[in-house]
Amino acid sequence: MAQPKKKTTNSKQWSRRAHWKAKVTNLTTCSNCGAKMIPHTVCAACGYYKGEQILKVVQA
Repeated sequence: MAQPKKKTTNSKQWSRRAHWKAKVTNLTTCSNCGAKMIPHTVCAACGYYKGEQILKVVQA
């Protein structure tokens, strides 16, 4: 394999990585309680996923 002839400088590394950005998480509404939740996960507010209760959530 080819080898680099010179060390890549820090400014060159960071300018290449300048387009790496954190993405905003998409949120959906729970079909059971209407709370905002991450898709394809159990709702933290009510414990339901796809219409079935998965977790028992204790209301404090």
